[in-house]
Amino acid sequence: MNDHNAISIRDVGLTYRVRQSLFTSTRIRALSNLTFDVRKGETLGVLGRNGAGKSTLLRVLAGIFDPDEGKILFNEDSISLMTLQLGFDPILSGRENAIFGGMLLGSGRKEVEERLALIQEFSGLEQAFDEPVKSYSSGMVSRLSFSVAINLSPDVMLLDEVLAVGDAEFRDRAYKAMLDKIRSEQTTVIVSHSTTEIETLCDRVILLDRGQIISQGKPDEVIAAYRTLTGRG
Repeated sequence: MNDHNAISIRDVGLTYRVRQSLFTSTRIRALSNLTFDVRKGETLGVLGRNGAGKSTLLRVLAGIFDPDEGKILFNEDSISLMTLQLGFDPILSGRENAIFGGMLLGSGRKEVEERLALIQEFSGLEQAFDEPVKSYSSGMVSRLSFSVAINLSPDVMLLDEVLAVGDAEFRDRAYKAMLDKIRSEQTTVIVSHSTTEIETLCDRVILLDRGQIISQGKPDEVIAAYRTLTGRG
């Protein structure tokens, strides 16, 4: 593996088995023949229509799903997936989830506890920081997830639409924080439907359709292909 790559993906494929009834199931091809690199220090964007395989790809990169074809080579230790559907225990408070989430990213408990005030302040959750996450709105969950990762700096950040959720004030702070991370050479993979977000933040982009890469390269070129694919050109 090239030392300049954080992650290398080679001929990766993933097939789901979905149950249709008690006795029958069908196989769905989620990802096919994916080959690309995530370079150290870059921000890689992932575009595609709904159901193209974007979120599945992030879960594969995070190690949640194991591909049934190909291989993935990792050259980093800590990878954080930020998404509205994963990662928190709804019974625990925001504070407790921040501690355990930070430890899952590879930080020691003492280090996470030393940054809890920063996490709470950035999230804007105030007193809700000590309330159970099950009482949170989706926007509050997103703010907590983003705040933990942005303040603990995993080697690779995987963002699944989290910058699009929350009020305008939080989105503005999130953008500024991401720009600061990019300048500090944080390795990041962003899934988004926002071409403006992708164009502003990303160094390179890949376009997925039906689980396959149909375009990859400079943001403006891939965004043009995405608009053609979706009829928005």
